[in-house]
Amino acid sequence: MKIGINAHLLSGQATYRRAGIHHYIFQLLQHLVLPEGDSASLLVFTGKSAPLLTNPHLQVQTTAWPTERRLVRIAWEQLMWPAAAATHHLDLLHSLAFVTPLLTRRPTIVTVYDLSFALLPEQFPLWQRIYLNSQTRRSCRQARRVVAISESGRQDIHRLFGLPLERIDLVYPGVDEHFTPPSADAVTQFRQTHPLPPRFILHVGTLQPRKNLPFLLHVFAQLRQDAAFADVGLVLAGGKGWYYEEIFNQVQALGVTDWVYFPGYVPDEDLPYWYGAAACLVFPSAYEGFGMPIIEAMACGTPVIAANRSSIPEAVGEAGLLYDGEDAAALLTHLRTLLTQPHLAYHLQQKGFIHARRFSWAASGLALAQVYQQALQTSPNGKTF
Repeated sequence: MKIGINAHLLSGQATYRRAGIHHYIFQLLQHLVLPEGDSASLLVFTGKSAPLLTNPHLQVQTTAWPTERRLVRIAWEQLMWPAAAATHHLDLLHSLAFVTPLLTRRPTIVTVYDLSFALLPEQFPLWQRIYLNSQTRRSCRQARRVVAISESGRQDIHRLFGLPLERIDLVYPGVDEHFTPPSADAVTQFRQTHPLPPRFILHVGTLQPRKNLPFLLHVFAQLRQDAAFADVGLVLAGGKGWYYEEIFNQVQALGVTDWVYFPGYVPDEDLPYWYGAAACLVFPSAYEGFGMPIIEAMACGTPVIAANRSSIPEAVGEAGLLYDGEDAAALLTHLRTLLTQPHLAYHLQQKGFIHARRFSWAASGLALAQVYQQALQTSPNGKTF
């Protein structure tokens, strides 16, 4: 049996548009191994500009098409992907990001990271919302199996697209091994190269509406009114997405320009230093497919405060502080408590280490291999052979 995997979102750099998805796809493929005795072959299709996949169990097929460009990638997915399936006699197609080919009769699997475009449509450009809504819905309904990255996301797919839960599989993300607490010397050296305040609150994520950053800025401005927190800054690490102007406007309106830092998109290899230097990570998102910065921060020893919404409680577990989504007073109380009680920060740090170890890319790769086995053993009408 031959399984084809569309990984063209790996083409180009892991910029703001697909930072989390890019990381998920790369690590998942690096750890994807079929069970012993399974003779299926794995063909990964991507662009020449994609990072090198060193997993010896994969056969990588590249294209000269510049699929780092969105419209070119969509054209490849709809035109060349079915042709490649025929050329290579593929038995199963896995699209790793939302959309499968419209013109194929081969069984498919599709991975859906979140349904923010359906649940928060006003926060997306019109063309993007229409494309993702229509094509993701169609792809899920036609697919033999659908992969979600959280139980919350799995339930959303079931509720919004009408898919039976037994057709939706869960493949959690993992934590890469380099997410560990940096040494004190490494943090000191890091601070010497970045003009950071003595203490700072960190947020990691694209600057876009669903990250709920105006709410965080409002709470931060309230915190700054207390002299006990005059040395505390806020770092919003992430590239500019869409509709981000409100964030910068609010920084000026609140008078906190000198205490809010925008380092831009931070590569994965640099994130442990940002986590290690931060007093805490705050994750106020209105909606998330999972919330990978949460478990990355915990693996680096950084306490976490997060909104009790969508999949975020799954990522936090019992190792962080949760607050109701728009309860500014609750978030402010959590910040004041965490920043003034070192024993609480230490307690959360130790719980975070244990919780983060639950998420491994090896387990993710095994879970995906099991999805492949189930899809190959299932007939088009959903019955198992």
